[in-house]
Amino acid sequence: MSQNEPGFNELLAAAKHSAVHLELRDSYGVGDEAEDFETWKRTGQRDIDPASTYWTPWVDLIRSTVARGVIVRRARVVSEPVTDYIRYEHAGTVVNLQAGEQVRWLPRRQASDIALPGNDCWVFDREIVLFNHFSGDGNWSEPGWEVRSEPAVARLASAAFEAVWERGIPHEKFTV
Repeated sequence: MSQNEPGFNELLAAAKHSAVHLELRDSYGVGDEAEDFETWKRTGQRDIDPASTYWTPWVDLIRSTVARGVIVRRARVVSEPVTDYIRYEHAGTVVNLQAGEQVRWLPRRQASDIALPGNDCWVFDREIVLFNHFSGDGNWSEPGWEVRSEPAVARLASAAFEAVWERGIPHEKFTV
């Protein structure tokens, strides 16, 4: 990845129609949410205040994106029984919804015949893919992302997302 390669915020700001996020891991260990995750594990309480310091940057970004007419969807492929991390994500998804995202969940056993990319990714307008790279313990690896715009890569990631989305269970109906 070059220093001039756009990051997530720039790609989302440039999106005209859609931004979709495909999540494939059962656990993440990214530093910016580690404290919130530990608090949830200890207390069972998750910050679900969209105006909190933790959530405000994300909520503002998604709300402004949706206000521009961009549809933002997130699909998560998860193993069952779910991990503690997925329970934590599920508990906070109400904020994603309040911000304007649409979210669905797909049990991994129902994804066996879907060709999935090897990494989590965002797809913008079915043309540009931002792959997220994580280490084995779920933290960001170097480089943390890779942007690809080859038509075949965009088609693969878009088709994978749409297949997961079609089978996915809306957040309101998915229990952990």
